[in-house]
Parts: sequence; structure tokens; C-alpha cells
Amino acid sequence: MKYLKFGSIVVAFLFVLSSCKSNDSNESTDNFDRGAMLANWADNIIIPAYTSFDSKVNDLKTKTNEFTSNPTEGKLQDLRNSWEAAYVSFQNVSMFEIGKAEELRFRNRLNVYPTDVPQIEGFISSGTYNFDLPSTIDAQGFPALDYMINGLGENDTEILSFYTSNANATGYKNYLQKLSETISSQTDEVLTSWTAGYRDVFVANTASSALGAVDKFTNAYIFYYEKALRAGKVGIPAGVYSNGVLPQNVEAFYKKDISKELLMQALDATQNFFNGKKFGGSANGPSYKTYLDYLNTIKNGEDLSVLINNQFDAARAKINTLKPNFVEQIATDNSKMLETFDELQRNVVLMKVDMVQALNIAIDYVDADGD
Repeated sequence: MKYLKFGSIVVAFLFVLSSCKSNDSNESTDNFDRGAMLANWADNIIIPAYTSFDSKVNDLKTKTNEFTSNPTEGKLQDLRNSWEAAYVSFQNVSMFEIGKAEELRFRNRLNVYPTDVPQIEGFISSGTYNFDLPSTIDAQGFPALDYMINGLGENDTEILSFYTSNANATGYKNYLQKLSETISSQTDEVLTSWTAGYRDVFVANTASSALGAVDKFTNAYIFYYEKALRAGKVGIPAGVYSNGVLPQNVEAFYKKDISKELLMQALDATQNFFNGKKFGGSANGPSYKTYLDYLNTIKNGEDLSVLINNQFDAARAKINTLKPNFVEQIATDNSKMLETFDELQRNVVLMKVDMVQALNIAIDYVDADGD
């Protein structure tokens, strides 16, 4: 896409320009304790967030089994509530695409949207599907569950009929169970990896190189913010990369009224991580913020960490102007979606250019037209 190619040139230009500045950065020696930061990330944020998500996912599997065993409107609503709680919780771990999560392509397995309805219906009809295949990522995860519990019909009676009176009700129930079981098994695998040894490997990998944990994670973190949060949740459905708006690409399209909640949770989680805030708590530990402050990183006369936090807050203020239902927001006033995208974009520059330069980290991914 022309937009992305232009954006890549702009980012590259800003990086070069920023590199040429001599009066905005302190040349202090970097003896920052990366190990302490990695330990805070692993012990106080990543593992607790996965543990919390795992509990939500287990409840989702339980509610799915209860519904498929006895499909009723009450159990359908219980399943929806559990799905929403797990989906919101997922926003706290989606950025951690490193280690086992990277190996499993965890984020893609759980949250590629829009979901492929014809493929789902084909799988249900045939009874044959393999979720390990990359070609099936848009027929599984939370978006597929969204379709199965919110999108099969215009009302609860119609949706329930697919699980009760439909000629292939067993196929629909089996597919629903497979979706929940796969989310659960994938999550268990990632969490177990962290608690059974990867945590120590991660924390010990303090090298300042492309293979160091800080460098690798920083690439994953900024990629997530730029591609999954900024572009996926806002830019693509708002039509930033296309000739028109794409409301069908909204996250949680069939539920419709939680797109804003998912975006806000993702933004909060991303900012909390930047500040090293303990998951579920208020204490802050070693983090990108303290690292930048340690290096006395100044941009235009202000602390870079302050500028980044201010930009998170500016984006949050724009998100607060949006309707809960992004399909409705796009239809009635897409300009607010575009303004939100612009505020999110400003932090891409601050983190992808200024922060990584200060931390002496190279971005190893390339902007692609498939964004």
C-alpha cells in the first residue's frame, strides 16, 4: 500500500534525523541493570498476566462445555460473559509475543479478525479441521467464538437453534468446543513455558544485542503497538490503509459494543508495561521509563519518558470520545476514529525512533503492505 510505503520512508527519515541530533541526548554510559528490569517484567507483569488470563480461559472452556451439554438462553449468556471476560483479559498478554508465544504464533491463533465465516461453516459442515495449520488462523480464536455465540442469528432463539434443532447441531457444538479447548491448550502451553524454565532464561539474557531479551522483547512490544493495536484496532477499520472504511474489520464485530473496551484495555496494558507497573497492583518497577530516565533521555527539552506517557494519555482521551460500538462510530463519525489513530501514531514515532535509539536497540521488522 502506498500509505505504508510512504510511512516507512517517513519513519526511516525520522530515525536518521534523530540520529543526527547532538543536543537532545545525554551520552551517559549505559550501566542500567537490565536483569532487574527483565525480572520485573517476568515476575510482576508477564507471568501474573498470563496466570490471570489462564483462569479466564479455563472458565471459558467450562462455560462452553456447560452450554454444549445443555444449550439454553441462560447458558448462552453465561458463555458470552465468560468469552468477554477472557477477551478483555487477553489484551493484557497479547503484547508478549516472545518465547513459546512467538513459537506458537499465539496472538494470531487467538485474535485474527475479521473471522472467515465461509471457512468456519465449511469446517463445521465437513467435520474436518486442523487449527495448527496457518491457513486456519482466521477461523479460530476469540473472533471465531464471537461469530459462534453472537453472529449465527439475529436473536438468541435463532442462535440457539444452531445448537438444538439444526440438522448439524452436533457439528456446531463440536466446533464451539474445539475453539475453547484450543485457546485453553495454547494458553496453558505458554504459561507453563514461562513457569517451567523460560522465565530464568529470559531474565538471564541481559545481553545488549539483537539476541538479548531486552532487544527482542522491545521489537515485539513496538510491533504489537504499531500493528495490532494502532493499525488493527483502529487504522484498518477506519480506512487509513484503504480507499474506504472497513467496519467489518472491527474487533468483536458480532458483539459490536465492546470494541472500545478492548482497545482501552490494550492501551492501558501497554502503558502500564512501559512504566513497569505490577499487574493487578499499583507499584512500579524497573521499566522502559526508568531506563530512559537513567539515560537522561531528553527530546525537545523534555524527558522522553514524560513525552511518551503524555502521548499515551492523549490517545486515551481520544478513545474516550468514541462510541462503545466501532461499527456505529465509523458509520456516524469516522473522523474521531482517524483522530484516535493519529494520537496513537505519535507514540509510534516516540517509541520506534526516539526510545529505541536511546536504548541502542535496532528494529528488526520491516513495514509491509499487508498491514
